[in-house]
Amino acid sequence: MSEPTPTAGAGARLEFWERREMPFFRSLPYPLLGLCAIFDVAVRHGIDTAGLIDLGLVAATALLMFWVDRLDQRTSWLAAQLGIGGAASALIFIAWAGFAMALVIRQPLYGFYSWTGYIWAWRLLRGHWRFAGVAVIALVAAFSQTGSGPYADTSKIIALAAVYLVNLSVSSAFTWFGWIGNEQQEHRAREVSALTEANAKLEESLRQNADLQEQLLGRAREAGVIEERRRMAREIHDTLAQGLTGIITQLQAAQHAGVGQIGTEAGATHINSAIQLARESLTEARRSVQALTPEPLASARLPEAIDDVAKRWSQLHGVAVAFTTTGNVRLMRPEIEVALLRAAQEALTNVAKHARATRVGLTLSYMEDLITLDVRDDGVGFVTVNGSGPRRPRDAQGGFGLSAMRERVEGVDGTLEIESEPDGGTAISATIPAVGVGELR
Repeated sequence: MSEPTPTAGAGARLEFWERREMPFFRSLPYPLLGLCAIFDVAVRHGIDTAGLIDLGLVAATALLMFWVDRLDQRTSWLAAQLGIGGAASALIFIAWAGFAMALVIRQPLYGFYSWTGYIWAWRLLRGHWRFAGVAVIALVAAFSQTGSGPYADTSKIIALAAVYLVNLSVSSAFTWFGWIGNEQQEHRAREVSALTEANAKLEESLRQNADLQEQLLGRAREAGVIEERRRMAREIHDTLAQGLTGIITQLQAAQHAGVGQIGTEAGATHINSAIQLARESLTEARRSVQALTPEPLASARLPEAIDDVAKRWSQLHGVAVAFTTTGNVRLMRPEIEVALLRAAQEALTNVAKHARATRVGLTLSYMEDLITLDVRDDGVGFVTVNGSGPRRPRDAQGGFGLSAMRERVEGVDGTLEIESEPDGGTAISATIPAVGVGELR
């Protein structure tokens, strides 16, 4: 655990005392006024008529202070003034100063209380008017300090004036420096407020920039996909389509030459199947050049397309296939549906080449955030390397074609998992984030 820095400790102490400054100065006049009243009664040796008048003035002063405190709920000198207007605040201060002057004239001991008028000048007055209030309080203090009269000769009047000037000079100096400090605090508070607002705007701009960057990245990915489709379309047109056209031409020529009649009926069937497959591949290649969407997806949704592929594969290879769809079927982005359809085709091709299976099951699962294709067979299986594929090819013709399947699935931010063991069948699971048409990844 890190130790608190001295600066942080000092700041906490300053904040602690700052929170208590205003409550302290708000409550201080009450006990001082009460002590002065006690001294007044003690000096008079009881409560006579003059004492009752003093206590009445004390009660009126206390009520005035209590009423102002109910209106003034500020916790800092930097807060706004009372909500009753500047003129009303000035009248309240004049009323308080009148009570204080009357008490001091009647009993100079109330001078212990009257100096709190400097606090009232700061609380009730604003700006340069505080200096006028300080001048009034300095006069009240001078009356208290000189014994409140009578001022029958010149020397007493001079003494009163001298004391008043001293009080006025000292209190004005403190008021001036306090006012300067207050202005600096208000200026710093405005700067902090401006910085806070600027930081809030900066955070909002950063958030908007992040959203814009995400949109730009999504559009860049889409542009890259479109460009890749165009490149693949050119390659298909120049290679695959022309090659398949040649295959069909050669097989038709062999058929016309009498291979089907001279050979066995099975041979003719194989030739017809080859011609049919080549024609389908050529149709697929031509359609890919136009839109680069697999032919089964051109007129059907993904579940129907996979079901059609599975049925045709089952008829061609004589292996039972069961296809199931779970979840809420919805339209995904084209590249996702193409990846899953190709994964199903490649998985079935691998089963036909290597598995020697008697049953195959396909399950297409639509979940809230994911779409998953599971392909299972009861074939001979193989040894995997950490679930990523076969340890080595099963025959001399090469691998299982899983690398291309993995690259296609990972190309749309998906994952491909493989579970298999010798004589225990194989399970392939392709999982891709479910992103609908028009959504950004």
